[in-house]
Amino acid sequence: MRYQRDASNRAIDEMTTELKAVLFDFGGVFTDSPFHAFNAYAAKIGATDEQVTAIVFGGYAVDSDHPWHQVERGEITLEKAREDIMALGREQGLEVDIWDVFLAMAENGGGLREELVDYVPRIRAAGLVTGIITNNVVEFRDHWRNMLPVDALFDFVVDSSEVGMRKPNPAIFEKALAIGGFSPEQVLFLDDYEGNVIAAEALNIRSILVDGDGAKTVADLEAVLGLNEIG
Repeated sequence: MRYQRDASNRAIDEMTTELKAVLFDFGGVFTDSPFHAFNAYAAKIGATDEQVTAIVFGGYAVDSDHPWHQVERGEITLEKAREDIMALGREQGLEVDIWDVFLAMAENGGGLREELVDYVPRIRAAGLVTGIITNNVVEFRDHWRNMLPVDALFDFVVDSSEVGMRKPNPAIFEKALAIGGFSPEQVLFLDDYEGNVIAAEALNIRSILVDGDGAKTVADLEAVLGLNEIG
């Protein structure tokens, strides 16, 4: 069941009784989504947003042998992924360089959602375990971990490039459950990609689809956790 702010009081009470952990995606949850930058970049190279997204990231709601999926599983280097993605673009008559894509994304988003960062200690103070399940790249590891105090905020991190599996593969969720010793019903998961939320829910992991700013995400969490009522 996917929980939003309008969840029924009965469902919230039932969930709070069983809940032991809150697990988060990182990019697009703790940071503003930079993907709107694709529009300008796509127009610059004479492509559509959909074309660039497919070339660079493949079908992000699936786990495949696309170069980006391979690099997120730690199977190839970022430079190898760049070369393979450029080759995919050239098959469509497009010059798509992920360095240019990332530059455009960095210039048009990615700032921290401070309201959510500040809310995480309240979750931990309520006795809940916190963790991250992120699709990421070895070469980006130091950068994203330096954006916020990961060790102070989260009990554990499941990084796709470290464990060799990525969302939406059920195995990465099962890995997180095993680390914490949780049953699926004891976990709440937040992600900004619907395909990842659907995959989690298929395992009976209750989820929130993040589709707004930090304040809205905190409000969605508060509707489930009721921490303001507790203290």
